[in-house]
Amino acid sequence: MNLRTMLLQLLHQDNIVVFLHLMGCDINGHSHRPFSSTYLNNIKVLDRIAEKVYNLMEGYFKDNRTAYIFTADHGMSDKGSHGDGHPTCTNTPLVAWGAGVKSSKPASRNQSHGIPTPNEWGLGGIERADVNQADISPLMSTLLGQPYPVNSVGILPLDYVDLAEGEQVEAVLANTKQILNQFLRKSYIKQSHSLYFKPFEPLANYSSVLDKIEELISTKDYQSAMKLSENLRKLALDGLHYFQTYDWMMLMTMVTLGYIGWIVYLVIHVLQSYTSLPDRIMREEQAVQPKNKPRKVYILGCMLMGAFSILLYIENSSPLYHAYTAMTVFLWTQILSEYRFLNALWKMLRKEKAGYIIKFLVYCLMSLLVAEFLVHSFTERRLYTFCFLIVGVVAPVYLNYAIPWRSWVPAFIWASCCSLSIFTLMPAEIPDNTLLVIGSGALIVSIGLAARLLELYAKDSKYWQAIINKELRKPQLPMLFHLQAVLVGLSSIMVWLSTSRRAQKQQLLVLHQLMNWFIADMKHCSTLRLVWFSWHGYCLRIQCCI
Repeated sequence: MNLRTMLLQLLHQDNIVVFLHLMGCDINGHSHRPFSSTYLNNIKVLDRIAEKVYNLMEGYFKDNRTAYIFTADHGMSDKGSHGDGHPTCTNTPLVAWGAGVKSSKPASRNQSHGIPTPNEWGLGGIERADVNQADISPLMSTLLGQPYPVNSVGILPLDYVDLAEGEQVEAVLANTKQILNQFLRKSYIKQSHSLYFKPFEPLANYSSVLDKIEELISTKDYQSAMKLSENLRKLALDGLHYFQTYDWMMLMTMVTLGYIGWIVYLVIHVLQSYTSLPDRIMREEQAVQPKNKPRKVYILGCMLMGAFSILLYIENSSPLYHAYTAMTVFLWTQILSEYRFLNALWKMLRKEKAGYIIKFLVYCLMSLLVAEFLVHSFTERRLYTFCFLIVGVVAPVYLNYAIPWRSWVPAFIWASCCSLSIFTLMPAEIPDNTLLVIGSGALIVSIGLAARLLELYAKDSKYWQAIINKELRKPQLPMLFHLQAVLVGLSSIMVWLSTSRRAQKQQLLVLHQLMNWFIADMKHCSTLRLVWFSWHGYCLRIQCCI
């Protein structure tokens, strides 16, 4: 059998799917950005391909029984990326037409969407039916008259299918049974491996609900059957979510205890390594014996870790569960091994005045507020604007009274904070601007050279020596500054060369690629060199931060 004969047999089968994957927009969007002429021209090419495929299908089969679904797997930002959850990345087009597809309806007055339909499309008078991307799978299965995919969690979008009322109920019921079977399978797997299983109670009597739906369909009470089917489908999706997050409490407990343990462990390390508390406690309490760790704590930690490992193994848990649990137990074992130091520290704190305790609690509260601020700043960048403005006012006023003989320092801090406050008000994504990158690199090198010259030639000026704190600084790796300045300059030049080649649709030369890799490696090497040859305390501080 030759290829032509095989193709003819495939085309004359029932319920066939022709999948056409057009990669042009994705590749050109990544390479040339969505607003480039290359990308816009590729959209026109894609339109011509879609028209050609449609005419080819209709001209070959000539039965008006072909359905067409046109969509995309993701959107794209202005920079050509799609890794975040921004609507421009998650919203995609969905256009369906052909056999079995319901005709569009006029737009209603109360129609609202997260991202409105652009007026340039000329579709303002048509009702838009938004769906989740997972809903396309049951839509295709319904149009083909085939069973739903086993692992699909999509909901059949009734606004897209042209079915009678009874057929709609049957389709929704089939969709419900498919999701319900997933729930039952997950419930069975979890129950077979759990020592203490907690079932999903809302679906305890699902079989009686199915019987009720079948009875309503047989009596042609389609509205009631549809309502029960949709409610049961929602419960099945909730049940899937329940078992997908079944171990949520255990994981969150372990992860939270792990983070808290890491923080406490670092605090103990800092107190023992960078303060005089150990010597003070040893003199007053005779309680610190850092070289004599209690074995009972380590034995208890090993036993606890072994018990958790056995339980997780019996429940067939993921290897990551073992890692989270082991790290948490290890950290708290290390903390409890310092119980003599902690007990002596507690006794010392009890002897302190109430004002000292209040001050300590205020510091802890401020730390929590700063941590909460950092969490919210991930979604609200404007918070940093207010932060910089406040610091730009408070810090110069304080420094003006603390060090009045350094009059330029408060002014410099005020100007820096004002400049940085504008940055966080700008859009998170801006178009490519090679001149901005090159100018920034030149500015950084210029500031660095000016500071270096100031440090070298300001020996006779007590004012400038006070500004740069030269009496408190020791010369560290004088060649490192020159290396970093050269790397910044080379990086700016390579950005200009690379973007120029890309704009001309030319491949990057091997020499350019080697230079880019060389610059990246040298930056890492210079950082490691700074850490390796710096004084011992600096390395320990980096270790604490890591």
